[in-house]
Amino acid sequence: MSRIHVRTHRLDEATAKALLAKHHVGSIAIAFHDRVTIVLVGYVYSGGWIYGRMEEGPDLTTLKHHHWVAFQTNEIDGIYDWRTVTVHGSVQLLFDDGSTPRGAEYRKAVELLRTAVPAVFTPRDPMPERVQLFRLYADTIEGREAQSDSVTGLPPA
Repeated sequence: MSRIHVRTHRLDEATAKALLAKHHVGSIAIAFHDRVTIVLVGYVYSGGWIYGRMEEGPDLTTLKHHHWVAFQTNEIDGIYDWRTVTVHGSVQLLFDDGSTPRGAEYRKAVELLRTAVPAVFTPRDPMPERVQLFRLYADTIEGREAQSDSVTGLPPA
């Protein structure tokens, strides 16, 4: 009879940041009073910021008033073999308002998102309803990892 042994540990900061940079799908937790909503978003991590976009609706309306969120991305190999990174920080909504610094951040966000999905904000955009760009400052980054191995109690063959 075999059993599984699972070890968990924290990821160091460099490994957690590398995991954020490697992936492009994550979830944002948006809280308002006693309700938390989880929103799946495409993103790009660059320079301590997570850049993404959302569609108009109640979640975006909440973000306009309550900008503190949690963000998470995962890498899952199995039920006991995974890596996850959670970020807490403040969301800033980005607008293209010409040649101001805010407009420059908007254009930078579009450029970064196009490294993951070149069709973003073009006629071939696969999700044209996601019209609001945002960036999330990664105030705190915490990574965890679980690894399993099978223990049979029998000597190696």
